[in-house]
Amino acid sequence: MKKAFLGIFILLFLFFTPKTFAAENFSTDYNVTYSISSNADTKVNIDVTLTNLSNNYYASSYDIEVGFKDLRDISTQQESDKVSSTIIKTENGSKIHVPFSQKVVGKDNKLNFKVTFNTKEIAQNLENVWDINIPGISKKSDFSNFKVAVIYPSFLGPPAYIKPSLPHVLENLSGNTLNFTRDDLGESGISLAFGKFQIYNFDLTYHMQNTNLFSIKTELALPPTTNYQDVQIEKINPKPLNVYIDGDGNWLAQYLLNASQKLDVKVNGKAKVYLTPRTEKVSKKDLDSYLKQTSFWESNEPKIKKLSEELKTPKAIYNYVVKTLKYDFSRIETQSPRLGALGALGKPDSAVCLEFTDLFIALARSAGIPARAVNGYAYTENERQRPLSFIKDVLHAWPEYYDFDSSAWVMVDPTWGNTTNGVDYFNVLDFDHFAFVKNGIKSSYPIPAGGYKYSGNLNVKDVNISISKDFAKTEKNLVPSIEISENNIAGFPIKGKVRVENRSGVLSNSLNAYVYSDNFTPSYQNIFVPVIPPFGKVILDFAFNKTDILTNEADTIRISLDGKSAYKNIHISPVFLDKWFILGGVLIVIFITAIPITYSGLRRISLFRQKRDNNLRGEGDKPTQKSI
Repeated sequence: MKKAFLGIFILLFLFFTPKTFAAENFSTDYNVTYSISSNADTKVNIDVTLTNLSNNYYASSYDIEVGFKDLRDISTQQESDKVSSTIIKTENGSKIHVPFSQKVVGKDNKLNFKVTFNTKEIAQNLENVWDINIPGISKKSDFSNFKVAVIYPSFLGPPAYIKPSLPHVLENLSGNTLNFTRDDLGESGISLAFGKFQIYNFDLTYHMQNTNLFSIKTELALPPTTNYQDVQIEKINPKPLNVYIDGDGNWLAQYLLNASQKLDVKVNGKAKVYLTPRTEKVSKKDLDSYLKQTSFWESNEPKIKKLSEELKTPKAIYNYVVKTLKYDFSRIETQSPRLGALGALGKPDSAVCLEFTDLFIALARSAGIPARAVNGYAYTENERQRPLSFIKDVLHAWPEYYDFDSSAWVMVDPTWGNTTNGVDYFNVLDFDHFAFVKNGIKSSYPIPAGGYKYSGNLNVKDVNISISKDFAKTEKNLVPSIEISENNIAGFPIKGKVRVENRSGVLSNSLNAYVYSDNFTPSYQNIFVPVIPPFGKVILDFAFNKTDILTNEADTIRISLDGKSAYKNIHISPVFLDKWFILGGVLIVIFITAIPITYSGLRRISLFRQKRDNNLRGEGDKPTQKSI
């Protein structure tokens, strides 16, 4: 969304004699109407009234500086006379120079003129979401009155949010017209959004490499379903060995890489992003993990602790970070190392989104508020006001904290709160933040998509995101199976495993699997199956009680899960009927029988050899006959 937060600046070019000009000699009233058409084009009508506060001066021309570069069909008029205006392009937008054809002299006399033009920089139709951004004003004291009316297409319905939060505007909503005052606008302007969700297509490439001389198991992070977004994986090639959920809720796909192997993994899918978070009950034990000091989040350092004791609340911490740090655009090009929270305090004028995030997290943790980082993609068309600066694929980082009142993780963006000159990214975020990973237990792991590169090829673009219209429903596909020995020995428990595979591209719900047996106890078992990420699997244990040692019977073990079934025939028999027992017994009998036979045979051989040896010795000793 492109924000015109540079505001409307007025420059009075007055000709006077003989006294020196003073700005207090005129009052300025504005009535601005933004009429937004169904094709998202906006007609801007600016009615200006200059009132003389002195008899000594008159205005010969007037400049209006607006934060738009796209100005079309410009028309200027003083009273009933058309006048020729001049458009001057500036670094931050355009300046409209209006020369006056009539001179209005005398105290309390008024000069009225009108400027109209069309622009596409006010409203954007982003498929499922419409964004409307009303520019602020440079200095409220420059205007006696400043009123704005926004007329939007009625089919949009009421706004999903207004930033800043202005309850009285919605209370006074007249049909499809919103009215704002000078105090409502401020310097940052008004941001409106219409819609319930936004949908993004994602096309990601992960470059995996094993530099070892042996095989390794490694993993990559897929964009996960969170309390702000639903994700469906439409294609992943090659398929992983498994996908599991880590302690932060990330989806980690496991791969086996052979020695010196390179592997490119392609992932395609869609994400549906919501404005408000779903509730998520988290145990105290798990939340304690998000209070610890770790690298880049130096929550126990005296300087951090002192600040946290003063700030105390997430809102105060957010405001402090927004006001203290300054975004340094030069660091995007230089790829400077991450500073961490302490480093950000030491160099407050040299921050990027990581430093805004790290400082918020460290202060929050030090104040006893669980907090962690989110890394991902954020939609923007104005990288000066809403910059993206996380690693090569122009990603973004922002923090989230756990709100005990709502029992939910709440995302905030102090970086954009700073770069947009104060737009509220604390009370309401937007539809533009799409999370790739969450870092809480570790400050730098897992790595988001876009961070898996081959050395020497760091600038390749691996993250491609586009807005989509549809989010087709993908049916869940859980496939159960049974792992249990077919032959079991009576007198011992019968142990088995339930294997559940998620063969769909969406996160499964937690549910129960049911294991049945007609002959063994318990005849019915209820096994809890946790949520399983796309293409992941879990293996769960079950067991039947031990049976009588003389049990000899067969049974069919059945499992039922989410309308699907699996079967496995098993047999239980006494130990003396077990085929291995019988085979072992036969071998033992053969062995025992063979011993005396072998011994007898060996003894006969030994006696035969002894007799033969004796005979041989007798022949050799026989005396010879002598002659007499």
